[in-house]
Amino acid sequence: MNTQPLNKLPLFTLNSVHMRTFHTTWLMFFVCFFGWFGLAPLMPTIREDLGLSKAQVGNIIIASVSSTIIARLIIGKLCDTWGPRKTAIRLLIAGSLPVFLVGLSKDYTTFLLFRLAIGVIGASFVITQFHTSMMFSANIKGTANAVTGGWGNLGGGVTNMVMPLIFAAIVGFGYTKQEAWRFAMIVPGVMMLIVAWMYYKFTKDTPAGNFDEIGRNSDKTKSKTDWSILADWRIWALTLAYGMCFGMEITFDNVASLHFVDTFHLSQSSAGFWAGVFGFMNIFARALGGIISDKVGARSGMRGKGMLLACVLLLEGIGLLLFAQAGTLALAIISMLSFALFLKMANGATYGIVPFINEKNVGLVSGIVGAGGNLGGMLFGFLFKSESITYVEAFTYIGYIVIAVSVIVLLTRFIKKPATEASTATTGQVAFAD
Repeated sequence: MNTQPLNKLPLFTLNSVHMRTFHTTWLMFFVCFFGWFGLAPLMPTIREDLGLSKAQVGNIIIASVSSTIIARLIIGKLCDTWGPRKTAIRLLIAGSLPVFLVGLSKDYTTFLLFRLAIGVIGASFVITQFHTSMMFSANIKGTANAVTGGWGNLGGGVTNMVMPLIFAAIVGFGYTKQEAWRFAMIVPGVMMLIVAWMYYKFTKDTPAGNFDEIGRNSDKTKSKTDWSILADWRIWALTLAYGMCFGMEITFDNVASLHFVDTFHLSQSSAGFWAGVFGFMNIFARALGGIISDKVGARSGMRGKGMLLACVLLLEGIGLLLFAQAGTLALAIISMLSFALFLKMANGATYGIVPFINEKNVGLVSGIVGAGGNLGGMLFGFLFKSESITYVEAFTYIGYIVIAVSVIVLLTRFIKKPATEASTATTGQVAFAD
């Protein structure tokens, strides 16, 4: 058995613990994303059923992403201590409960609380990135992280397409619309429990075995959290960057159906389809960002990776401005696809850098940057809840903010620290010369 990280990515094999873990961990994030945003394409019905105002819908959007901020910080540390396998199984089982029970909501307050609880499963992303980083070597780590992240994010596109169909099928069996959206959420809850069993059955924490088996979390190997990493500006630059790309992604997943219904007068199913197209681009776009990041890193080091990230963020911001000004559905879709491409590439490019910032604290760094994505989504949510700001104006403001952050990233020196400051025993930092 190969106990070393893989230096290649054989996507269509399951004959090693590396690849079984790879496919299970992106599937875990996929079903969590499916449950996390399963309610978003049904919001036109839910809004009518519960009598929600624009401000209340905005608060629900904020709640759905804000709880994930704290959860990602906690999950990042738990990955370092428990190991990603135990962390994933426990998160899936606990997270399935509010997904199953959200159908019991009777008013705005109870729905808001359930949405807040469901948001915790968004922390599954940190597990995916941590676990993938354990399984692959430095030369392919950015690509592997981007593929698992992108295919997991794909859940946001699939849920926008599939949940309206599940909803329609339940209505077809004779249930009312008010009952159908509630029963529909049973589907992602069941999916989460199935994947929890798969995670237990088919994965290991590392190629050499679980943390318990290799003694990684024994008393001798445990260490205190290295909070000194918070002084590293590169972490905060990446946190800002991820807030602009992933933060915008989850915001769009939440508001896209409502925007298409209200602005272009589409049906709930049609709006869900086009919102799903946005998410479906994760099947290749995030991976593309990671692949290019690895290739740029091999040639130009960490500095090149940073410049790539700044470039795709700039293009994302420009695409958002074009989307905001689109006067027809056709132009809106074309501009949506353009900013979606660069947004998802930025996601991959960000986590093409993250594993190399501080390899002794991969989980903590992943958690901090990942939390930044949700913090961005939460702050953007305040724009969409405002009664005085239209959705079009909100997209415009966000476009300018993304462009400003791209400049900050461009000015940040993503360089390898000297050997005296970083462990020479790790593979990631020494892989890229500047």
